[in-house]
Parts: sequence; structure tokens; C-alpha cells
Amino acid sequence: MLYGREHEQVAVDGLLARARDGGAGALLLRGEAGIGKTALLDDAVARAGTAFRVIRAAGVEYEAELPFAGLSLLLAPGLDRLDVLPGPQRRALEAAFGLGEAPEDPAAAPSAAPASAPASAPAPADRLLVGLATLGLLAELAADQPLLCVLDDVQWLDRASLDALLLAARRLQAEGVALLLAARSEPGASAERQLGLPEVRVTGLAEADATRLLAERAGPDLPAAVRDRLLAEAAGNPLALTELPVATGPQAHTAGGLPLTSRLLIAFHGQVTGLPPATQTLLLVAAAEESGELDVLLPAAAALGVGAEHLAPAEESGLVTVTPDRRIAFRHPLLRSAILQRAPHHQRLTVHRAVAGALPDGDRRTWHLALAATAPDAALADALERTAVRTGRRGGHGGAAAYERAARLTPDRDAATRRLVLAAEAATEEGELARAEALADEAAARTDSVLAHALLDHVRATAHFWRGSYPTAYRLLLDAALALATSSDAPDVVEPAHAARMLFQAFHAAWYAGEEPVAEVLDRLAALPLADDDPVAPLARYLPAAVLPALGRPAAAPARAALPPAREAVEAARRAGAESPADLVQLCGATLVLGRDEETVDLGGELVAEARAKGTLGVMPTLQFFLAEAELFHGRHADAELTATEALDLARDTGQHQWVSQLSALLAYLAALDGRTERCTELATTALATTGPQTAAPAAGRPWAHWALALLDLGQGRAAGAADRLHALTTGPHRHHVSATRAVPDLVEAAVRLGTPDRAAEAYERFARWTTAADRPWAEALRLRCQALLGPDELAEPAYRAALDLHATTHRPFEQARTALLYGEWLRRTRRRTDARPHLTAALEVFDRLAAHPWSTRARTELSATGTPAPTPQPSQALPNPLTPQELQIARLAAQGLTNRDIAAQLFLSPRTVAHHLYKAYPKLGITSRTALPTTL
Repeated sequence: MLYGREHEQVAVDGLLARARDGGAGALLLRGEAGIGKTALLDDAVARAGTAFRVIRAAGVEYEAELPFAGLSLLLAPGLDRLDVLPGPQRRALEAAFGLGEAPEDPAAAPSAAPASAPASAPAPADRLLVGLATLGLLAELAADQPLLCVLDDVQWLDRASLDALLLAARRLQAEGVALLLAARSEPGASAERQLGLPEVRVTGLAEADATRLLAERAGPDLPAAVRDRLLAEAAGNPLALTELPVATGPQAHTAGGLPLTSRLLIAFHGQVTGLPPATQTLLLVAAAEESGELDVLLPAAAALGVGAEHLAPAEESGLVTVTPDRRIAFRHPLLRSAILQRAPHHQRLTVHRAVAGALPDGDRRTWHLALAATAPDAALADALERTAVRTGRRGGHGGAAAYERAARLTPDRDAATRRLVLAAEAATEEGELARAEALADEAAARTDSVLAHALLDHVRATAHFWRGSYPTAYRLLLDAALALATSSDAPDVVEPAHAARMLFQAFHAAWYAGEEPVAEVLDRLAALPLADDDPVAPLARYLPAAVLPALGRPAAAPARAALPPAREAVEAARRAGAESPADLVQLCGATLVLGRDEETVDLGGELVAEARAKGTLGVMPTLQFFLAEAELFHGRHADAELTATEALDLARDTGQHQWVSQLSALLAYLAALDGRTERCTELATTALATTGPQTAAPAAGRPWAHWALALLDLGQGRAAGAADRLHALTTGPHRHHVSATRAVPDLVEAAVRLGTPDRAAEAYERFARWTTAADRPWAEALRLRCQALLGPDELAEPAYRAALDLHATTHRPFEQARTALLYGEWLRRTRRRTDARPHLTAALEVFDRLAAHPWSTRARTELSATGTPAPTPQPSQALPNPLTPQELQIARLAAQGLTNRDIAAQLFLSPRTVAHHLYKAYPKLGITSRTALPTTL
């Protein structure tokens, strides 16, 4: 029976009710050791009863560096259903659990060329695939009845397992799954990892409940003085009230000055000390071996002269139980800690060796041997490096720890240094920036190798990038690349190509550092002597040729010829061996910088589809951001919102804070277009606040966010606010960004409305040079619109007419309508009302069709001022799209004839969630089945 836990039980009952009713959810119980979290988990299982299927696991302290250890235990009951998962997800989960081969990577050595991802590269994409596979498997386990998934001691769960479960938790919608977790918090802890889940803090029992529990545990004969002392010392902690009364030995009764957790450990010490020595040894083996499997524990114990019969005293005392699946379970996790803590160091080493001897070859055996090692061991160090390589291939965390331990066990100094470099790189990938820098400093002090120092500078650059020190990150990468390109001791295979990859990363850092660093990096990149058959050569040549002219600078010598379509660079890169969308992603950005938006739409759509099919999901937020920008510029606002919304979810799932900021800001701009003021403000605030953990970096989405807020001001007639934001954006350090360049026409309009056109002069001159480099009709139309606004008045009409003629040759309805609106306003102000009406009417029709409500209102007002009543908006135009972006995306795919399972695979959802959204969409669309979708959408 639980005392005083009504509040927590209500929260758990709500979670179970949602799953029972076909919904889903997650809940985290957090509290100090012994506060009753495990008891609440047990109570939840009891409350779920036979109506739920239950799967359960717990984090184990020694498993923290073993990737996917906890997840494999939790999902073991569902491994027979792996075949229902989409291919990339199934393969990722099989590789994570060691059931299949992970994709082969280049040899893990400092001489291996680094990936071409930017300095802020996210975790490997297959971590996301494992999380999506976890979601799919949980949904399959809930197919026949609701599923209760219970996970205790989350603070000890390996990082890879936790990340996969958190991703699944964020995407739970309608699967019939209840995910219940418990995590320990230490009193006074300065920083607990925030998991982003609904959370209930489990605190001490009230005095009355504590008294009842103590009376039940200690019996009626407990002296009042002892009872009062125990109640005071326990401070409402249920485990203390349960264990302290039965503690033995003088220490247990004189430890009142120690923290409660220490007193509990002492209490457990006393209970273990009273057992036979052989039983204590068997318990130590069970505490050191993470899985609790008797098939491992008993052979390991036998090697120490202990048999299965020695388990009986521990069972009889209630310290452990043997579960139906032949595992030893401790009464409380602190008991395991107490057993390990009380054992002498030499005995723990002996036990780890025995456990290793009972395990087959593999990562678990290697880890236990490493824990038992006391001196350098070349063979064991080699095995640990292989473990680290496999960890990286599976997308798990823990590679840094394996490389570092391997380095410590390596007798050869140079080989140990190489492994420290690898440990620093792995720590960077795992987001452990302080650890990465410490390892980099240690490795750098041991070697004079130019290549090693270049790799270590890359580690340091990544840390600086995430902390917002963009100039430092860019300079470290640039200098490292130059050192590689000119070094005589670097292997031939990495000289120019390796330098090019580091320059790509330097370009990313420079993009946020300023225009001058960007130009310097691109000049260096263009000058590299790359072979034609090198996969990086097409991008290394295209990037300077596209971006330098867009910055108003001459391209370097190799890039002076007319820039061919990006498609040619793509084909050349693929012929040379570029296989992943990640190898080509920067081409999408380059085409946008130069205004070749039609190429961005084509290439971005192709690469997104390829990444979706191949499961290379880590690069999708980047690709989708570029694609959404191009869709927006083409006036395809609904498509842009769909693309950006999905990308934002993926960016959050993969911890790509840079793209969370960028995509939130882009969605804020879309909200500004149709006048969703609160939504725009909320998204812009998110974008400006998103920097990610361990960093004070300026938000990456700042330029787009300020453009969004300025457009909101402009659409609602607040020209002064718009002009202030846009002037700072288009003349500041980010003036070379795509959003800043494209915002110049808005600045011109706002400045002219305020009667201060000079504020836009500098930005307009840059914009005019950019339109010349872009050489696109729509860009010239926008320049002519700016020219018409800036005057003189006698030249305004020819400029407006020429702009509209150019607009007619492109399909950018929003910008065409804005030019027509401005021309109509100019005509009305010059008392040519009859001439103004057709232009204002045409603008109004487009704004209504695009649901650009602030602009529709402005066009209606202008049209009414000409003496012609403006048409009343149709109900379908006055209301926003009835479907959410996700409902619309699902409905579109269903209209193409895809099944729910096919749609789920494409959108990384469960089939039940797809069905849920379709059933919500039908009544909104006024239909009753998917057969009507093709004619409705």
C-alpha cells in the first residue's frame, strides 16, 4: 500500500487513461533516492492490470557507457516484430542491438578525412532512425492492447537509449502507449538534465503518512524515542522509513550527521554484511554485471567458487528476487550501489574479470575487461578501439569513453595519442564540449603532427562555434586547412581534399562571423588544387563562383567563367563518388544566395526525397530549410509551411538548435504574411532564444526572425518599427544572409512610407548589384519596384510598368501582387483612380487567394478609396486553412493513394497516428473517406 501519493497516482492514472482511450503520452517521476519512485512504478503496473501490456527496464550505473544497452533490454519483447518497420529504421535498430551489420565507415584514424558536415554537425543520423524505430516498435507492441512502458533509474540509462526513447516520446500521439519514467535527483543538485517531458516531482511524505508507514514497517513495539528520531532523520523518505529500522551494526545508529543517501547505503551495508561470504560474492557479481541474466551470473560466480545455492540467503532476506525470465532483480537500486561501494577495489577487479570470462566476445566483454585492467594492454586497447568504431557506426554515444580508455591502456605513445585525438573527435560528436577540449589539449601536448593538430583545432572550433565564438571557430578551421594544404608530413590522401572539407566547415562558421571572413574562406577554397575526380571538387568550385558575385565581389580565377546550372555540379560530384545528400547540401544554399531559387526547389526536393528514402535524416532539416525558403519565394506559402514544420520537428528530435532557430524564424515569417500576430511573435521569440545547451551563441535565426517581425509591422501599417528592424538587418553584420538580401524591398517600402528614403539608399545599392549578379527577371522586377518607390516621381510609372511586365514572366504571385498594390496606391495618390482600380483589384484577388490577410485589408482599403466598393471576401478566404500542416501533409499523401503504413514511413510517424490525423481531417474537409480526397484537396 502507498501512503500519501494521491497526487502522483492521479497523474499516472491520467497517463494510463489517455493510452487506454487510444491516445498516448509520457510522464517523468523525479525525486531523490528512496523517495518512492520505484514504488510508484510498481503501483502503476498494478493499476494497469491485465488491460495493458507491460514492458519494463531500468538504467544500470555500469551500463552508462554501453550504447543501447537499456533500449535493447526494454524492447526485447518486440524484436520479433522488426519486419514491420520501414527498411532504414529496421536496419538502424538491428545494427544498434548487434543483430545486423552497421554501415561500413572509413577506418577510424586521424588520417581519415572528416565528414563534410559543418562545424555544428548534428549527431549521426542513424540515432534519429533508432528513435523512429523505437516509436514504431512501441506502436506495434500496442497494436492489440494498450502498452505501458516503464523505465526506472533514467539517470543511469546510457545516452543512446535515452535519446531514442525521448524522441519516441516526443512523437507519441495516438498509439495507445503510456511511457512512464523515473529519474533520481540529488538534493541541492545544481543542474539536472531536462528531458522535455511532463514531470511530477516526488517529495517526502507528510508526517502523518510517514508515521503510518513506519508503524507498518517497524511494528507497534518501536520505542517512541526511536520512532521520533527515525521520523526526523528520514524526513518523509519512504525507503529510509523502511530500511533504517532494520539496519544493523553500530555505524547504522551513529550516522545521523551524514546525508540521507549515505545513511541508506550504510543500512544496506549492514543487511549485506550479515549474509554468508559466498552469498556476498554472488551479490557483488550481480551488482557488477549489468543485465542480471543468470546465464551470465552463475558461470561468472562459479569461476569464483560460488554456486547457485548461495543465492538462497539473499532471496530469503528479500534483498533480491529471481524474475520469471531468469534475471536477478535487486530490491532497490541503492542496494546495488551499496554492494559495489562496500567491496574492496581488488575484489571488484576480480569480479569484472570473472564476468568478462562468462560473456561471449563482444562489446560487453571488452568493457568488463577494461574495468578490470590495471596496466597497459595493447590487445585490450585494440579491442576497445574496435568497440568505439562500432559505437560510432551504430550512432550511439560512448565512443569517446571507449577511445579514451583505449588510449590509457595503449603502451605505445604515438598510438595512445592517436586514440586521444579520436576520443576528442567522438566527444565533439556526442556534444561533450568541455571533455572534448580537455582531450584535445592533452593530445596536442603529445604530438607535433600537423594533421593531428588540424583535427584537434577542428574539435576546438566546434566548441567555439556552439558557444557563439564564430570568428574564433572560423579562424581555427581556416588556419588548420591552410596548414594541411601546405604540410609535407600529412598523408597524400588528405592534403587538398582534407583541406577542402575543413574549408567547407570554416565557410559555415564564417557565414555567421561576417562578410569578410566568408570571402576569405571562399578565395582559399577556389585556389585549392583539387583533382577533377575528387568528390569535393565540384562543390569547391561552385561555392566560390556562386557566393562571391552575390556578395558583390569578383570570383577567384577558377570561378570566373559563367556559372553553369547547379545540376552540372551535382552530376559531376556523383560521378566522382559523392553518394549522400549531405555531400551536396551546400549547393542548395549556394543557389539561394545567388537567387537561383528555381534550382533550389528542384535540387532541394530531389535531395529531401533521397534523404527520406535512404534514412539519412540528420541532413533533412538543413535541406528542408533551403527548400522551404525557395518555396516561400515562389509564393507557395502552404508548401513552405509544410516543409518547414516537418523540418522543425526533425531538428528538435536531433538536437540541431541552429536549425530549430532558423526554421522557427522562417515559420514566423509565414505567420506574418497572413497576419497571425500571436503565432508570429511566439515563433520569433523561440527563434531568438534558441541557442542550445552549453552555448551562448547568438541565435542562428536572428536575421529571419527580425525580417518576420518587420513584415508583421509593415503589413499592419507600423512603418517605423519595420524600418528600424530592416535597416539594422540589411546594413549589419548579417547583411550577406539570404533573408537580409531579400528584405531590402521591404526596407525601401517602409522608408518611403516614413518619408525617409535615404535610410534605404545603402541597402538599395547593394541590392541592385545583387540583382545584376542574380540575372533573374523576378529580381530585376523587385529592383524596379524599389526604383519606382525611391523616385523621382516622373520615373515611377515606367519603373512600375516594367516591373509588372517582368513579374508576368515569372510565377511569384505575392511579390507581383505587392507591386500591383504599390502601383495602384501611387496611381490613386496622383488622382488616377480609374487607372488604379484594375491593379488594386488584381492585387486583392491574389492576396485573398494566398490568405495574406493584412495585405488583403490594405488592398481593400485602397480600392474603396478609389470609389469602387471592394468585394467581400468569401468565407473560404476569410478563414485559415482548416487543416493543420501535418493533417494537410498526410491528406495529400493519402490522396495520392499511399496506405497509412506508407505515409507513416515517409513522415516518420506511426500508422495509428496517420489514421488519427486522417479521421480528424475528414470532417474538416466535409468528406467521410479517403476516396474523396483527390477531388477535395
